[in-house]
Amino acid sequence: MNKYFKEHKFPEEIKLMSMDDLELLTYEIRDFLVENVSKTGGHLASSLGAVELTIALMRAFNPPEDKIIWDVGHQTYVHKLLTGRADEFRTLRQLDGMSGFPKQKESEYDLFDTGHSSTSISLGLGLAAARDLQNENYNVVSIIGDGALTGGMAFEALNNVVNVNSRMIIILNDNGMSISRNNGGLSSYLGRMRGTLKYTSIKKNVKKRIGSVPKIGSTMVTGIHNTKESIKHAVIDDSGRFFEELGLNYYGPIDGHNIEDLCEIMEVAKESTGPVLIHVCTKKGKGYSIAEKNPDIFHGIGPFDPSTGKLVSKSSNPSYSAVFGRKLTEMAAQDTHVVAVSAAMLEGTGLKDFAAEYPDRTYDVGIAEPHAVTFAAGMAKMGIKPYVAIYSTFLQRAYDQIMEDVCLQNLPVVFCLDRAGAVGADGETHQGIYDLSFLSSIPNLLIMAPKDGPELEKMLDLTRALDVPCAIRYPRGTAPVINDAPLNDFKSEKLTDGDDCAIWAIGSMVANAIEAAEILSKSGISASVYNARFLRPMDEEAIRNCASVYNHIFTIEDNILSGGFGESINSLLVNEETKVHNIAWPDKYIEHGTTAQLYERYGLDAVSIAERIKKELER
Repeated sequence: MNKYFKEHKFPEEIKLMSMDDLELLTYEIRDFLVENVSKTGGHLASSLGAVELTIALMRAFNPPEDKIIWDVGHQTYVHKLLTGRADEFRTLRQLDGMSGFPKQKESEYDLFDTGHSSTSISLGLGLAAARDLQNENYNVVSIIGDGALTGGMAFEALNNVVNVNSRMIIILNDNGMSISRNNGGLSSYLGRMRGTLKYTSIKKNVKKRIGSVPKIGSTMVTGIHNTKESIKHAVIDDSGRFFEELGLNYYGPIDGHNIEDLCEIMEVAKESTGPVLIHVCTKKGKGYSIAEKNPDIFHGIGPFDPSTGKLVSKSSNPSYSAVFGRKLTEMAAQDTHVVAVSAAMLEGTGLKDFAAEYPDRTYDVGIAEPHAVTFAAGMAKMGIKPYVAIYSTFLQRAYDQIMEDVCLQNLPVVFCLDRAGAVGADGETHQGIYDLSFLSSIPNLLIMAPKDGPELEKMLDLTRALDVPCAIRYPRGTAPVINDAPLNDFKSEKLTDGDDCAIWAIGSMVANAIEAAEILSKSGISASVYNARFLRPMDEEAIRNCASVYNHIFTIEDNILSGGFGESINSLLVNEETKVHNIAWPDKYIEHGTTAQLYERYGLDAVSIAERIKKELER
C-alpha cells in the first residue's frame, strides 16, 4: 500500500487537515488510483472525477452515522480508499477480492449494494422518511450523476420529494457524461447551467467584503444569509428553477474540484429543514490527462500501461459487440428502415461506427431502458425496423415494456442483448445470467443465441425477414469462429456424432460443450454435441429424436437453472425415460471474478463439464 495512506487514519483525519493538506491528498489519491487500477482494471475516469467531492463528503458529514448513498457506485473507489480499504485495492475486481461497487459485506460505510443507475434518490428518500418516523437525526445524502438523472426512476423520486418533504441532500455530480457523452434535453439544460459556475464564489466574496465594513458588517452578513434565496436567484439567473419547482432547495452550480467551496455548500445544506439539491460540476478523468481526453475509454478499462494508457493485452479478434455493430451497419446500407436504439451505451454495444455513418437513424435515449423499448415499439408500429442494443443486466429494467408494449402488440422489435451470461469482474449486479429465464415466459417472443460470430450475423439477417419480436443474446468478449453453417428453418445444429450421450448447448456454451466432448473422447466416451440456436421456437423434433436414441442428455447454458434452457428441455421430455442433466448457474447471485474463474468454480468450464458427464454415465 502507498506509504501515505499507512501514515493517516481516514476518514477521521480529513476533518483535522488544512485545506492545503487536503489539496495534497487529492494528488496522492489520484496517483494511487492510476497506479492500482492500471494493474487490475476498473472504473477509473468516474472515480478520478469524484476525488474532491468524496473528500468534502467525509469532511462535512459523519458516516456511517450519516447515510451516504452512491448512485450506480462505479465512482466509489475514493470512498473505499478513505474508509480503510487501501490495502485491498490490489484485489479490486479479482476473485474473492474487493468489489468495484459498494458492498455491505465489505464495510459499514457501504450502505447498499448498488450497480444499476437512477436508484439513489429513491433510496435516500426512503431512508429519510424512516428516520423521521423513528425520530432520529442523521443526515441522508444521495449522490447521482447527470447520466443517471436521465433514468425515469430518478424523476419518479424527484416527483415524490415534495410529498414526503423529508430533510435530505441530493448531490448532482454533473460531468456531462454517463459512459459516453450525454445528449438530450436534460443534458442541454444542465449544460447551460454549467455556464453559471459562480454562485458559491460570489457569495463568499460578497460576505468577505461586506463583513469587513466596521460595526455594521456582521449584521449585514446575517441579513444576507436570511435572504439567501433572493441572492441565489439573482446570481444564477434562475437556472435551478426546475428543481425548485419540484420542491427542492437548489444550490449551484458548484465547482466540484474546489474542496473549500464544496464543504461550505454542504454545511449550508445541512441547515435546511427540507430536501436540498446541490449541483456539482466535475470533470471525468480529472488529474490523469489520458483519461481526461478519453473518458469513455477509461470509464471501465482493463489493465493498462499508466504511462501511455494502452491496454496491457487486447485480442486482435473482434468482440461480439464489434461483430454486431459492423453487421448492423451493413444491414442499414441495404435497408433504410433499419435503425439502432441505445440506452447510453452506443460505444459499449458496438454502435459507434453505426452512429457515425447513420446519425439520423441512431437514437441514444439516455439511461432509460423502459423508454427505449416503448420508443422502439412506436417506430415498429409504423414500419421501421428498430434494433435495441442493451446489456442483458440492464434490459431487466424494461421487462414490463417488453411484455406489454412490444410482445403483446406482436411488433417486430429486435432486442440485441450484449453481455449476456457471466460478465466477470463487475459481479452480482452485472452478470447477464437471467435473460433466458425472464424472456422465455413472454409470449410471441422469438429467442436465439449464436455460438460464434458468423452465426450472430446470420441471426441478424434472419430478423430482417421476420415480422415478430426477436431477442438475440450474446456474451461479452471475443467472438470465436467455429464454423460457417447456414441457419435452417429454426432448426438446431448437430456438431459432433457420439454413441454414449447427447450434449445440448446454447450460445457461448457450445464452445465449452465441444471441448468437453473432446476431453471425454480421451476417456473412451463419445458424445453428440448439438447447438440449440433457438430457445423459442425450440427444435422439439430433434430433441425428441435424441431422447429416443440416448439414455442421457446433458444441457449446458450460461444462464441460471431456474426457468432456463435446460428446464425447457426437461418439460419437453417429462414423459420420456431419458435422463436429462442440467448444467447451469445456480439460482444465486454470482460474485465477481474472471469468467474463466467463475466457470471453473461453478462447473461450467469444459473440464468440469466433462467430469460431470463422466460421473453421471459411470453412475
